[in-house]
Amino acid sequence: MSLVSFFLLLVMVMISVAFFTLMERKILGYIHVRKGPNKVGFVGVFQPFSDVVSLFLSEVNFMKMMNLFIYMLVPFFSLILMLLFWLVFNWYYSVIEMEYGLVFFLCISSLGVYVIFLGGWSSNSKYALLGSFRGLAQIISYEVSLAMLLMGLVFFSGSYGLMDVSLFQESYWVIWGFFSLSVVWLISLLAETSRSPFDLSEGESELVSGFNTEYGSYGFAMLFMSEYGNIIYMSMLTSHLLLGGQGVVCMNLLMVMYIFLLVRGTLVRFRYDKLMMVAWSGILPFSILMMLILFMLKLYFFSMF
Repeated sequence: MSLVSFFLLLVMVMISVAFFTLMERKILGYIHVRKGPNKVGFVGVFQPFSDVVSLFLSEVNFMKMMNLFIYMLVPFFSLILMLLFWLVFNWYYSVIEMEYGLVFFLCISSLGVYVIFLGGWSSNSKYALLGSFRGLAQIISYEVSLAMLLMGLVFFSGSYGLMDVSLFQESYWVIWGFFSLSVVWLISLLAETSRSPFDLSEGESELVSGFNTEYGSYGFAMLFMSEYGNIIYMSMLTSHLLLGGQGVVCMNLLMVMYIFLLVRGTLVRFRYDKLMMVAWSGILPFSILMMLILFMLKLYFFSMF
């Protein structure tokens, strides 16, 4: 794919982030039995663009003792990591033909912990630092389980390429044969993206706003866009890995995105000790077990060569 096509893809991703935030506010509004944004433009469709312009035009405040260079760099680093995910996006063709695209995904996702840690540490705020510690431990814990499940699916399908995993499900979706694996995958995604009920790194009732407490203006906007861009990509990845891939990917993508929003509107936040107990005592052993089961199924029911 040419550089111009990739640039157009990134523009569409950013526009999708804007409308995804509007979709979230509308759905949460109806869950709360109220209307969401409906004043800016036709039925409120220009509300996210108005919010972005307002954020980028607002004043930037710097604390006296913060590490200014890292503080200003973290939002850009976060947005770049989100955009790098889309290098392995495949619709009818990939941006870059990656034989090991899912390994690339794991490498990029593992760098996300630096955004939370450096963002909280460089702010020189106790609330931001506590939020970054929470997020760091949480993401590392659930990333292990996510990698185990992904490696099991990779071995079962016989390829590290996202397109090949999608083609493997032409006649039978993984979710029908391994529903419990799909549920645990979704739970791990919620924790990996720090979404409700696992949004401990942004606990408003305890930590003001978590690791991004001191971020405003462009910094908050870029962190916000990277978070929602990651959710859209994780939803796309789930539709390819578990829900058949190419055929009805648009409906599957919207369904997974809706699940993210529905969970936020219905479930309360976990207590932190229970969150970590679930990760290491429940989800990790289950992920290892599922990886072994997928290995045995591949060994006995499919050809290894």
